[in-house]
Amino acid sequence: MESLEAELERARMLDVDGLADAIETIGFECTRCGACCKADEEDPHTATVFPDEVRELQDDEYDWRDVARPMPYGIEEGEDGPEGETFEWALGTDDCGDCQFYTEADDGTGACTVHEDRPLICATYPFSVALGGTSQPMGEPVDEEGMVRAHECEGLGRAISREDAEALAGSLKERAIRELEEAIGVRDNYAPTDRDGIVVYDSEGPKNRDGEKIR
Repeated sequence: MESLEAELERARMLDVDGLADAIETIGFECTRCGACCKADEEDPHTATVFPDEVRELQDDEYDWRDVARPMPYGIEEGEDGPEGETFEWALGTDDCGDCQFYTEADDGTGACTVHEDRPLICATYPFSVALGGTSQPMGEPVDEEGMVRAHECEGLGRAISREDAEALAGSLKERAIRELEEAIGVRDNYAPTDRDGIVVYDSEGPKNRDGEKIR
């Protein structure tokens, strides 16, 4: 298995034109169906968000807990409430389990209320790059090398301009780099703690569920 550092170098060497070729070949146009923003039948919507992306979304309007919640994996209900240790953050959800920034018009057309500042995982959906250490929705290979993957989405197969394909490819490369940098940061800044309740380990070290660092 390649080290995270080796995978990071691979990510930095990704050819944007090549990624754009793969995206252009399969085609994509968002239909604003909202499927990628909603809960499925079993689980709430879960989209990874980096610490600095949380801060961008806060923008003096939200508290940390308004934007992000601890990634649910590793969290259990204890005698005094949720407890456990987990890694990374997920976008917050509403009572229905949908992304809290998702809104829907009367005709069923979906929209993101923070579209300009949406996390990279949202900006690149339904595509991902198959590198170790990245969080891929995986799905079917799009290119011959199997580097670009496409998750199930009704927008696939629709015509996309070269300009839009290149912009999406650039975001896809940036996401791969950022995910690997985050993974390395989590590893290097991991410091076990005996704090009760929920502890979230991200690239900046252990934190409480409100985003405050545990010192």
